[in-house]
Amino acid sequence: MKKLILDLEKLKRGKIKNLMDTRIKEFKKLGKKPSCEIFKELCFCLLTANFNAERGIDIQNKIGDGFLTLSEKRLASTLRTLGYRYPNVRAGYIAQARIYKDSIKTYVGSWTPHIDDNTSRDWVLKNIKGLGYKEASHFLRNIGYDNLAIIDFHIVDLLVRHGLCERPKTLTKAKYLEMESVLNKIAEKSNLTLAKLDLYLWYIETGKVLK
Repeated sequence: MKKLILDLEKLKRGKIKNLMDTRIKEFKKLGKKPSCEIFKELCFCLLTANFNAERGIDIQNKIGDGFLTLSEKRLASTLRTLGYRYPNVRAGYIAQARIYKDSIKTYVGSWTPHIDDNTSRDWVLKNIKGLGYKEASHFLRNIGYDNLAIIDFHIVDLLVRHGLCERPKTLTKAKYLEMESVLNKIAEKSNLTLAKLDLYLWYIETGKVLK
């Protein structure tokens, strides 16, 4: 862990720090917007499961309010035209989730201090079909939550390489929470939130800062 902490400290003192801080501020700002805007971010995270994040961002920008208004069939057709891998399944998930498009802020708005991170994630996992722990955590981080880890194969690779965990055959709930606990220790030692730690670790692995 020591080597990783040193790498993080170097980045925190470098030029990339301002971009990381800006991105976190953007997440916090989004979490204060109306439910319809938060719902569109939920749709982005529904699209990212087993799909490229950069392409997901591009598709999100092109569809925009269509996440709120397009019929399930039209949405699936649009996703297919844009080169999305699972147009029918994800369009179905988005259509089902629309019951919350005008009220989701009531349940997961990052402005509600009485709702903690794990309670919000539990709500998302229970009520939004198509999201696992990674995607639910990704969604909540992107609307301003600080204390949830987004564990994808990049993060697993990094933890394994530093000898901080064994590579799981499948990322079960128990394994996810176990790795989240490891990441929480790294965050504490680095004086970072899990939200910001994810940005730094993803940058270490990919050289990119997305969302």
